[in-house]
Amino acid sequence: MTPSRPAGGLSRRHFALSLPSALLSSGCAAPHRGTGRPGDPIVLTLLSHYASGDLKEALRGPVDEWNATHDRVKVRTTAVEFTDLLTTLMVRQAAGRGADIIHPYCLWNGQLVRAGLLRPAPREHAEEIGRGYGKAAVGAASVAGKVYGYPTEVQTYALYCNERLLRAAGIGGPPRTWRELEDAARRTAARDRYGNTLVQGFGLSAYDDSTTVGQTLALLSAARGRFVSADGRSTAIDSPAGRAVFALEQRLVVQGASAPGVNVYQAFPSGQVAMVISAGWWTGSLKSLMGEDYRDVRVAPVPVPEADDAPATLSTGFMLGVNTASRYPREAWEFLRWLNTEKVGVKSARKGATATRMSSLQVSVGSLTGRADDMRTLLGEDGDPNLRPFLDALAYAVPEPNVPGAQRAKSLLRENIEALWTGQRSVDEALRTTRRQVDQEMSRSW
Repeated sequence: MTPSRPAGGLSRRHFALSLPSALLSSGCAAPHRGTGRPGDPIVLTLLSHYASGDLKEALRGPVDEWNATHDRVKVRTTAVEFTDLLTTLMVRQAAGRGADIIHPYCLWNGQLVRAGLLRPAPREHAEEIGRGYGKAAVGAASVAGKVYGYPTEVQTYALYCNERLLRAAGIGGPPRTWRELEDAARRTAARDRYGNTLVQGFGLSAYDDSTTVGQTLALLSAARGRFVSADGRSTAIDSPAGRAVFALEQRLVVQGASAPGVNVYQAFPSGQVAMVISAGWWTGSLKSLMGEDYRDVRVAPVPVPEADDAPATLSTGFMLGVNTASRYPREAWEFLRWLNTEKVGVKSARKGATATRMSSLQVSVGSLTGRADDMRTLLGEDGDPNLRPFLDALAYAVPEPNVPGAQRAKSLLRENIEALWTGQRSVDEALRTTRRQVDQEMSRSW
């Protein structure tokens, strides 16, 4: 899943894709932890945030398949809600009860490496990951150039548009530049005679860290800026690119084209937001919520400052890695290789099509992985065209910085973005305060 999911029915939808029959069996039970001696199998524990619903059921299938076909090594899954995952990882490790395999949000990788939780991938696994995944996915699963796990879910950001609202305003298609974005946002925005927002032209949302910060960092990437410096020691947002992004968002609010108090996750499906930047997981939820009105939705690349600029956007993701405390690292890495690299048959328009088990799992719950070849196979030529921009973005997306302190830095950035939107800080003040607070966080002794 993505770092945060809105409540109120926005769970993932299964696509019309069939997993291999072996992935659809039920039950995740495994024997008690053993020694690996004959008759007493090794039991690897896997801690994830796949605690309920589609995600829990999707993971159940491949784990059951492994347990049914491997006598010496079994896998037992445990799960907590995403909001509890980082704390659970740290507390269980301190108590000597860390799982063999962990499934962290890649934003935390620097912190987990610094804390000694993550084991670097052995050379043959690191090479396999480097060959099989896109650059952004590999970067997210790496710290200081060293690979620490197999990327699982990868989310890229793009621009969701309501074409009906754009047409009503005389706009022929999604904006490609910031000038076009700002113009379209002004023309589609609408208020009643009391000043209440009827339609938000461009959806700025203060819903949570991932929503508020994600859309801002997607625009920052499009402007060739970055949030954290290349060496991970300071913030780089107080730059011409950062200033341009903050100024754009401020203008949208001041002009009445954006209303950050509006919940875009409710308003966009209701036709009350013309455009919003979000991650690809939302596509399946919108299809469920909007019904026939989903035909009005079109997804396009994140607009760039100038027409001749190359596309760029943000990517976020998760990975599966091996705990430094695991007694069975070789067996854990072998399970991860089987899950993430071994190809199995899938139903597709192309005879003999294959994909990895993890890619099949993610597509079944409306997500993507960083394996573009798998995604093209699983989505097929007749798949939802709104997923294509997210797939294309795997080639040029920029991963979230995952240095130690990145989670806290993200929360600080959110606070300053919201202060800008509400008029509490000017562009200069928001940039300076972000730089001071995040630099202080980056300089901490982790």
